[in-house]
Amino acid sequence: MGNREWIARDLRVLWHPCTQMKDHERLPLVPVRRAEGAWLEDFDGRRYLDAISSWWVNLFGHANPRIARAVAEQAARLEHVLLAGFTHEPAVRLAERLTALAPDGLARCFYADNGSSAVEVALKMSFHYWRNRGEPGRTRFVNLSNSYHGETLGALAVGDVALYKETYEPLLMRPVTVPSPDCFGVPRAEWDAHAERLFAHMEAALERHAGEVCAVIVEPLVQCAGHMRMYPPSYLRLLREACDRHRVHLIADEIAVGFGRTGTLFACEQAGIRPDFLCLSKGLTGGFLPLAAVLTTEEVYAAFYDDYETLRAFLHSHSYTGNPLGCAAALATLDIFAEEPVLERNRALAARMGEATAAALADHPHVGEIRQTGMILAIELVRDRARLEPYPWQERRGLRVYRHGLERGVLLRPLGNVVYFMPPYVVTEKEIDLMVEVAAEGIDLATRD
Repeated sequence: MGNREWIARDLRVLWHPCTQMKDHERLPLVPVRRAEGAWLEDFDGRRYLDAISSWWVNLFGHANPRIARAVAEQAARLEHVLLAGFTHEPAVRLAERLTALAPDGLARCFYADNGSSAVEVALKMSFHYWRNRGEPGRTRFVNLSNSYHGETLGALAVGDVALYKETYEPLLMRPVTVPSPDCFGVPRAEWDAHAERLFAHMEAALERHAGEVCAVIVEPLVQCAGHMRMYPPSYLRLLREACDRHRVHLIADEIAVGFGRTGTLFACEQAGIRPDFLCLSKGLTGGFLPLAAVLTTEEVYAAFYDDYETLRAFLHSHSYTGNPLGCAAALATLDIFAEEPVLERNRALAARMGEATAAALADHPHVGEIRQTGMILAIELVRDRARLEPYPWQERRGLRVYRHGLERGVLLRPLGNVVYFMPPYVVTEKEIDLMVEVAAEGIDLATRD
């Protein structure tokens, strides 16, 4: 069967994520038959360069033989066993590896199934910690404007992207939201000063809500689903100091930015800080299987360690917690980081991405900003460049870029009016040039009135 038949079958039974299904009356689905490296192939033999790592999960290429082999070998030994009262080698080895790689002091690993679930774990664990420590009045969380932490109700509550959150507001707890240190429109040389000015709002919120707050939750360095807005490591250093002063946990949501995306293995490393909770997923398994991990401190762990009758245990579970196949994929992914110069190679690729994009689009009349942190690059489309006036979201300019990309064999999935690149680490310089060329063509077409 070809594309047409698979599309017809799909539309009879499937409901796709993050999609207005009516769009597919005029925007054909892309059925993927196979994939290799940075490329996807449909049932008609057309190929697409995966410039967004299939929603930011793929690190070392599709069907990576090393990771695939590790999963197959594990499947032949043990596919799954409950992690309550049982354990297995891949879960133990992965927890050992993650706690060794993470910032010093993150000594305990709790597994979940996906990024949203990891955030739920961290929120509940922080709240429960304070309850166990005799401070039940700590029930609130502080977040940043324009933040995104997932789609389950707790994760959605501590996010701040109206598109995802507004409908469900009646169901959600109310965080204390402070302005993001997002540096859109700020010259790079002034990012630190801008972040320091914006931090005054965080400091004031922590003082105002002293004794009420469990934790502050942030996406370090890049607010990915919030249109790839970026800020400097200096903000994280100020935040760590303030959380310590006010006796508040710091939750680092590195689900999207972890595992080399920002130029270091974990984004927090660039600030030299250790969060109290580190949430990981997406790239953890190299894009093979759903798995998440929450790393925390021995101090947090100790607050739950007691006789059963005290009812202090953390009774949170998922059926597939610590799944051996996911853990095997993650271990193989970490082996690649350990044995190959991944971060060094990424620096060269990131430089090429930045240079090529600047050459093609720096002077474009409807490009308000090109910003980059490591292997994440974003291009913000604007109606008026001088005033950084955005296009109305209803015009869906980014969708025009997406459609052009598919016609030219490149998967670009803009966030509103922001076109971005977050390719797998196996992308070549030639493929980066193609990615930029097609994006520039699409932006030209999308910004013609």
